[in-house]
Amino acid sequence: MSLPRRVSIVLFDGFELLDAFGPIELLSRLPDEFALTLVGPAAEPIRSYQGTRTVADVSYTEAEAPDIVLVPGGQGTRSLAGDPGFLRWLHDWAGDARLVTSVCTGSALLAASGLLDGFRATSNKRAFAWATQFGSDVTWVPQARWVADRTRWTSSGIAAGIDMTHALVADIVGPDAAAEAAASIEYSPRTDPDDDPFARANGLA
Repeated sequence: MSLPRRVSIVLFDGFELLDAFGPIELLSRLPDEFALTLVGPAAEPIRSYQGTRTVADVSYTEAEAPDIVLVPGGQGTRSLAGDPGFLRWLHDWAGDARLVTSVCTGSALLAASGLLDGFRATSNKRAFAWATQFGSDVTWVPQARWVADRTRWTSSGIAAGIDMTHALVADIVGPDAAAEAAASIEYSPRTDPDDDPFARANGLA
């Protein structure tokens, strides 16, 4: 695969800011390894759940085939999980990517589109009951900071997405690069994917 790898972050109305920009912050520290593209319904500002607007680089219909896909969560996932047009596009566009990843309830969108069938996955623990309604053949893991299963990486709620991204960088580029990226933003990652106190706090373990 030629470098840098194309990482496409899927945005939608009501996405969670840190779900997207936590991983973006870490990946952006390795510009020779990862080229980031924000993909939205149109190449125009998209309102996050927090109200901040972010401008998408390209529309869903014009987005190039990605190497790595990242789908954030947020309140906007509630409506998209029942949107056949969006789910069909996500399945067709992301299906051949080298890696398909999600943060928080972004895994519900992956599951609803069929992209998690046959895989292990996790999601936000406060929204776990809702997220796990989706998918016909998903093995949902209630206690996990993140789950890496072959070509699918999914994380628990919000901040866990940065830990997953750190692990992903270590897996693709190497642990030294991941450590340097983390150090450059004064970030101390959790490195144990099974260390999930929020599963216990929400009665899932």
